[in-house]
Amino acid sequence: MTRKNWKNIKDEVYGKKGTPRRDQLERDTQSFKIGLILREAREKKHLTQQELGDIIDKKRTYISRVENNGSNLTLKTLYDIVEKGLGGKVRIEIDI
Repeated sequence: MTRKNWKNIKDEVYGKKGTPRRDQLERDTQSFKIGLILREAREKKHLTQQELGDIIDKKRTYISRVENNGSNLTLKTLYDIVEKGLGGKVRIEIDI
């Protein structure tokens, strides 16, 4: 019996890197991570979703959606949440 690691499972189920289904999985994973990072940062600042939303002029439900799935998050809103709402800095890295 061969042991399977997460990379092998992703290759089998979603295809190799560079295939549309695998690329979508990678994007969805990154969006989810962004949401988790933002939630953790908000909680460290002892802010509720409502309080953060009030600071950046967004509804609590929007903050909840961002934290549960960071997709459809504009760069402007990301900067507002991190810099204006949480007092942090955004660093973006692009690999080509």
